[in-house]
Amino acid sequence: MKSLTKVGIIGAAGYTGGELIRLLLNHPKVKIEFALSRSSDGKNVSSIHTDLVGETELVFTNTFSNNIDVLFLCLPHKESSLWIETHEINNDLKIIDLGNDYRIENTFSKGEFIYGLPEINTDAIKKAQFISNPGCFASAIQLALLPLAKAKLLKTVYTTGITGSTGAGQQLQPTSHFSKRTSNISAYKTLNHQHLTEIRKTLEALNTDAVQIEFVPWRGDFTRGIYTSSTFESSLKLEEIQKLYDFFYKKNPFVFVSNTPIDLKQVVNTNKCLLYIEKVDNHVVVHSVIDNLLKGASGQAVHNMNLMFGWSENLGLKLKATAF
Repeated sequence: MKSLTKVGIIGAAGYTGGELIRLLLNHPKVKIEFALSRSSDGKNVSSIHTDLVGETELVFTNTFSNNIDVLFLCLPHKESSLWIETHEINNDLKIIDLGNDYRIENTFSKGEFIYGLPEINTDAIKKAQFISNPGCFASAIQLALLPLAKAKLLKTVYTTGITGSTGAGQQLQPTSHFSKRTSNISAYKTLNHQHLTEIRKTLEALNTDAVQIEFVPWRGDFTRGIYTSSTFESSLKLEEIQKLYDFFYKKNPFVFVSNTPIDLKQVVNTNKCLLYIEKVDNHVVVHSVIDNLLKGASGQAVHNMNLMFGWSENLGLKLKATAF
């Protein structure tokens, strides 16, 4: 019997680390060798991720081991690069970074990070040693616009998007406090969100011309999920646009174009992205929904791992939405 692929997680006590643990415990090809957390060293994983009671006896550690095949970095932004440059890693160790450190400036002393958006970089991901996982809003918005960029039809796009409180991370902040978030919606980082740079980089590489993205993100009064709506002008008929999308995603295991309006509950707790297209006069709106912790983070990271090791893309990711 072939041995399991050994996995390590850095920053395992946070939201994305917890999602990774849940996914990897049920992945048939891997074994978690360690879950590293400086703040929770020595504690049972199930004492922090309490839904895992009875699922694992894993204990958080603060000790890194090179005796693994793939390493997931679930660290706060700008900490992944510091960690990599201050630790000795094996030459053949595969690394998947869920932070934003290498999404734009993708080279470092040991190699080059490939942008891990499987819908356009499948072949490069399969050959890669280092992967930079896309951001959550970036994933939702790019998936809504990739077919149009591929057809070189994008110029100016106006996007609004709303995200759950888990998108702000586990550490308590005034804007994620129950009293602030509940029954409330607010805009933040208007036209200046950190994911805009990676969105433009991806779309312009396909579109060849500059793409202007005007993005207003909102904080929602729910825990997980992202809903975006991207508006642009087009003279194409709705049926022609839908054909572009159907063709682009026809073999994709996680992105689906819906013929009826979509909502968050269809994708929360899954690695799916659902798209819905509307057109009024000359204005087109593409709606996109994902789970920010799965398709927007840990699920996408596992998808990338599957590609890197030549496994089925949806291995360990056949998840079901709660719906109600």
